[in-house]
Amino acid sequence: MTAFAETIGNAQDLAEKSLQGEELSREEALAVLNWPDDDVLSLLQAAFRVRQTYFGKTVKLNFLLNVQSGICPEDCGYCSQSAISDAPVDKYKLMGAEAIMEAAERAIANKATRLCMVASMRGPSDKDVGSVAEAVRQVKSQYPQLELCACLGLLKDGQAETLEAAGVDAYNHNLNTSERHYGEICSTHGFTDRLDTVRKVREAGISSCSGALFGMGETHDDVLEVAYRLRELQVESIPINFLVPIKGTPMVARKDLTPVQCLKILCLFRLLNPRSTLRIAGGRELHLRALQPLGLYAANSLFVGDYLTTEGQAAHLDIEMIRDMGFEIIGDAPVDNAPESLADRVHFTSKKSH
Repeated sequence: MTAFAETIGNAQDLAEKSLQGEELSREEALAVLNWPDDDVLSLLQAAFRVRQTYFGKTVKLNFLLNVQSGICPEDCGYCSQSAISDAPVDKYKLMGAEAIMEAAERAIANKATRLCMVASMRGPSDKDVGSVAEAVRQVKSQYPQLELCACLGLLKDGQAETLEAAGVDAYNHNLNTSERHYGEICSTHGFTDRLDTVRKVREAGISSCSGALFGMGETHDDVLEVAYRLRELQVESIPINFLVPIKGTPMVARKDLTPVQCLKILCLFRLLNPRSTLRIAGGRELHLRALQPLGLYAANSLFVGDYLTTEGQAAHLDIEMIRDMGFEIIGDAPVDNAPESLADRVHFTSKKSH
């Protein structure tokens, strides 16, 4: 047994504690982040034991829609749509119901069971909330099986109730990082503002979706703090994002993550939040790279298709990856057409120009 194992026990001990509903100690949680790279498979196996207990081998797909783009007044340093970003992103005001309905159709075509409607804004006006609510009612009348998640920024009193009455299933508002670190990434609103919106959502009876973004210069202590805070809030859905360094944003030069470190973060959140849906979100293609499939041993959900302002992996590759790992996509219908033969996927180099 290694000195590390003698100090903290093995990964299955952590899985057993998680399954018993016990909170990992701070020492145990820190050990997950410091787990030896050459033993990360044992950590993933422990996370998978917890994931399988509550979610089996299912994977839930989510489809993102940027319903208002590039006109946010906030100064979040990671965001290509912030007031301080020079990134060349599209700029348009809040979409109407027709455009959102078209996106719902694309979501279903990509085997997604949840459509996430995200708006770049500090928070919605009552008119904005009314417009989104009307779109939600129309989508629900056409596609009642499709879950709808709204992400409109900081909410005022009564707005969450309006969205709930219209049929919004979930509301996303990420904590992003620890309270200590929050001032390093944004100054136009604070950590407590975000907490307030998460609580408003829960009080209105909407499923809470709140996660974090890593790779912004946070310490291990910051990672632990936000993980424990989300456990305390009993958030039902936790998106895990990894910083996409976009030209024109203050954080473009950050290089804080490795693929294995990303896997450890996913394992930590699974062990601390065993019953929560864990979603691999933005940045997975850049940071997990060839290790993307391993992330599904901890997470039971991911976003398919493009992100808000950047391209994602092609949807058919995500679907193929999930099936190749032996997982099942929730709501997936039997494949009608015969899959492309392996021989048809072979291309000769002689057809390339030299």
